[in-house]
This record gives sequence, C-alpha cells and structure tokens, in this order.
Amino acid sequence: MQQYFNLLADHVQTQLQETEQSTCWLSAESSDFVRFNRSAIRQPGHVQQSTLRLQLIQGTTHASYQLNLSGDAGQDVPAVNDALTLLREQLPDLPADPHLLLTGEVQNSCTILPSSLPPADQMVAQIMDLSAGYDMVGLLTTGSQYRGFANSAGQRNWFETSNVNFDWSLFHAHDKAVKSNYAGFGWDEAIFRQKFHDAANKLALLARPAVTIAPGNYRVYLTPTALSEIIGMLNWGGLSEQALQTRHSALRRLQTGEVQLHPMVQLSESSSTGLAEAFQAQGFIKPEQVDLFRDGKLAGSMISPRSAKEYGLISNGAASDEAAVAMVMGAGHLPQSEVLKELGTGIYISNLWYLNFSDRANCRFTGMTRFATFWVENGEIKAPLNVMRFDDSLFRILGDNLLALTQETEVIMDDRSYGERRTGGMIVPGALLKEMHFAL
Repeated sequence: MQQYFNLLADHVQTQLQETEQSTCWLSAESSDFVRFNRSAIRQPGHVQQSTLRLQLIQGTTHASYQLNLSGDAGQDVPAVNDALTLLREQLPDLPADPHLLLTGEVQNSCTILPSSLPPADQMVAQIMDLSAGYDMVGLLTTGSQYRGFANSAGQRNWFETSNVNFDWSLFHAHDKAVKSNYAGFGWDEAIFRQKFHDAANKLALLARPAVTIAPGNYRVYLTPTALSEIIGMLNWGGLSEQALQTRHSALRRLQTGEVQLHPMVQLSESSSTGLAEAFQAQGFIKPEQVDLFRDGKLAGSMISPRSAKEYGLISNGAASDEAAVAMVMGAGHLPQSEVLKELGTGIYISNLWYLNFSDRANCRFTGMTRFATFWVENGEIKAPLNVMRFDDSLFRILGDNLLALTQETEVIMDDRSYGERRTGGMIVPGALLKEMHFAL
C-alpha cells in the first residue's frame, strides 16, 4: 500500500505546471466487521477501501478533489490526471486564502506498528465460546488502517497500524444491560476472558430489583469508559486554539485563570501512543506530546496550520477541526480493586450517554447514566440504579470534587466507522468523585 501511494504521489509531481504545488492525503483500510445479536453472528463482512484527497495549490489559491482508488494504476493514474485537470480549471475562479499555510521544511516519516492480532475467526470463536448462554449483542472491528501524506516538495509520511475493537453488551431485561469493551493493538485471550467475566458478574447484579434515588449530590465512581465520555466533550471546541482565541471555548475560564482543575489532572495529546498518525493532511508533524492540562491548569491547545497563520503561532499538527485524537490522562494511585471500598456509599457509573453542554461558558454539561449503574452502600453493590440525568461542570468534577484516579488505565478506541474507520482514541483512568450533581 505504501509503495502504491508513493507511486501515485510521484506521478502527481510529474504532472504539475511550473507555478503549481500539490498535496496528497491517503486514507485506507482493510477491515473485518462482525455483528452479533443474541450471541449469534448476524452480519460478517470485510471492507477494503482507499481514498486519495488531492490538493492543487497556486500561490495562495487552492482546491481539492477526493477520489476512490482501485489499486490498479491503469485505472487510478488516468483518474488522478482527470482530477488535476478539473482542479486546474477551478483555480482561476477561486479567491486567495489569506490563512493558507504550507509546510516549509521537508520532514519524512514512516511508522508501521507491529501487530499481534490473531485472525478474525479466532477472535470470533473465543467470543462465541464465552457468550454461549447469554443474550449478547456486539460489534467486532479489526484489521489494518493506513494514512499517507505526500507533497510536491518531496515530503513523504506513512502510518500503518492494526488494531481491534470489540464493543458488546450483555442484556438482562427491559432497559437493563451491561456494556463493555475490549480494544488494543493485540488480542490477549486471558484479559478478554477477565473483562467478559466482569461483565457477566455485573449482569447477575442487574437481576436485583432496581432502585430510584432522589435528585441531589452523590459520591460517585466513574469507570474509564464513563470518564472518557466527559473528557471527549473537550473536543467540542474546548481544546481548539481558534475557539480559545475567539472566546468560544468552554475552557475559557481556565484560560483566564479564574478556575483550575485538581492538581492531579494531567492531560496530553500523545502521538507516541500509536493511536493515530503523527502528521496531518497538510503535512505538519505532531510533537510526541502536547501538554493540554498540567497540574490542573490549561497548558496548551490544538493548533491547526490555519490558526497558526492567523494568530502568528506555531502549528502542533492539529487537523482543521483542532480536535485531540490521541489523548492520554495521567493515572493516579487508587487500585482498581479498592474502588468500591473507597467509594463507600454512592453511585458506581459504568457508562454515560447523550452528553451535551447545558452551560458552555462554565463547561457544564448534562447526560444520562446508562448500562450497569449501581447503588453502593458501605463498599458493596446493593442494587442497579434506574436511569438518572446528571448536570455538572468539568470545573467541579475534575476540580475540588476529584478525590482519586485509578492506577489502571484503559485504551478507549475511536469506534466511529461511518464512511471509514477512524484512527485515534484515548487512554484514561477511572475517577472517584466527592460528589456529582444529579438533576432527575
């Protein structure tokens, strides 16, 4: 795949006229998808696709075109030539772009991450074996992903990875189910079995009569999955340099120093994790680490080339949406085995759902508990908790109300696959909170 991409990129260079420049961005995958329902395979499939986004630049005017690749040069080279002709015809009618920023220094890279994944059918066999006797619904996604960049200055960047994401639920009855996930760059049967057994144990607890508690503030434990939903809200413009500059960021009170989070909060964008490529579609290279929160204070932002040009900054390889794609939150000192004991009496939240901002200026958002949320008394799970709505601020949740973070972290892969599988994800611990506000 890499060799074929370089072949097309080299061809594009030979077709350019004297004052033209170009960039090429490849996004490709070879993925297996297996859907399960009632612990049976309902929809197996394989997707192999490659798309090439070609950008033609003349001065500060530019236009782009995306085409699907067949993998046959006899078909793809003429398609690339046609795309260049179309773009060349469009350029005279387009306005200049004052915020266009191109890479200066040529920085080549090649990252091919080793994989220890077994064939998909072996993973499916283990899943089927464990789920026998349960009402399980889930989606297994596995395979290879490829990203490539090339420009007419001769820069070449390549990223290749293989990973797995199995997202599943064990259904009890009505609206009660246990949702779990196993993701990573390898498949460890022992770890998967442990996660499945943990989910099965929680499923047994769902058979107890559910309880409803009054709205108010409660001590809470958020699993890594639940915490990842809250951290993910920061990508709704919170970490964007453009949003910070225009005061539209939900973190602007952190930016001004009016508030700060708990000193134990450390959050970074880390390309060294291998969760996503360390370059973006304009060829800007990401540092190994971009500190976003350091000791509870806002330490950085995601800066795209356009924002860098507009505000006189240095880009840190963010894409045009200025979202973090490989976030890592620092772990704490609370052993996972001690979570229930330290929680004492309160709410154990496995998942959060339907999050949205309720007060963006104060980084306040609302959402629902869902799947295997339990009422805990004296360190012991007593009963499943009926669905509740929370409404609280990140400044409280990860501020004075943060008591501890777990020693253990989990890899939460980006599981979006609309159009194509996404790269990226986050690595997060669980969090013990002094209180969290539930509105109803």
